[in-house]
This record gives sequence, structure tokens and C-alpha cells, in this order.
Amino acid sequence: MGYSVIECSQKKIRLCEMHALRLSSNKNNYERLHLIYEKVRELIALYKPHEFAIEAPFFGKNVQSMLKLGRAQGVAIAAAMHSNLPITEYSPRKVKQAVTGNGNASKEQVWKMLQQMLSIEELPQYFDATDALAVAVCHFYQYSSPIPQVAGFKGWKDFIKKNPDRIK
Repeated sequence: MGYSVIECSQKKIRLCEMHALRLSSNKNNYERLHLIYEKVRELIALYKPHEFAIEAPFFGKNVQSMLKLGRAQGVAIAAAMHSNLPITEYSPRKVKQAVTGNGNASKEQVWKMLQQMLSIEELPQYFDATDALAVAVCHFYQYSSPIPQVAGFKGWKDFIKKNPDRIK
């Protein structure tokens, strides 16, 4: 499980932490889920984040793998909910699009873009960690965009009615 913590101020992002929690195959599934829960709680206690973003489940061919992934994501979300953090999920395609401009980018392409954006020199051991950083950066872009979110409007007339100051 990859995880990342970023600090954001206006239009700047600073990497605080990026790692992967490696879970031993010697432990049973419930012990691994407990470790995930504890790690997320530990990160929340240490960094006191304001928000929690996670990659949404994607569709795969192996049902057992999907079930395990869904449980792991659920445990991480439960840990964030325990701290009353707002939770946002992003599809893998949305994350890649936000970071590279290409929803079909490879993990290597995403990592190279993150390296350039955040001036990171060291190479992470696992792409799980870089995936987590990409989700955090995607979340930052989603909420710092100068383009207003159009959700909640019934059309252009409704948008103009609710935003008269934006008409020139």
C-alpha cells in the first residue's frame, strides 16, 4: 500500500512523506488489514491532514485480487472517517490525466512528471508510493483549479444567475 502526504500553500506543493507499507505474506489477511488501519491512523495523528484522497477501485480480471484491494481501501477509508476527514476518491485514469495530461500514461511517465513538478531526486522503491503521491497531487489540482466546478448547476443560465460577477 502506497501512501503520501503533501503540504499545500496556494499554488505550491511540498512533499512531506512518500512510502509504501509492505505487508508480509506470512501474515493473514486480517492482520494485514489491521496494519493498514494502524498506518493510516498513525499518519493522520502525525501530520493532522485536512483531507484524505484515495484511488478508487478499478476493474480487474482477478476477482480475488479485487476483493482484497477493496477491503484494503475500505480499511484505509474507515481510518480516515474515524478522524472525520473528508474523503475523495479518484479513478486511476483521472489521476494520470491530472498529473501528465494523459489518462493512459504509464507509471513511469507519472513518476517522471512528479519528479519534475516537485523536484524529487531520489527514486522510490515502489510505484505504490508514487501512485499515492499522484493521487495527492490530483486532489490538490482538483481543488486549486481556477476553473469553477460546474457541478450543481442546471446549465449556463443557472451558472450565470448564481455568478453575476463573472459576466463581462
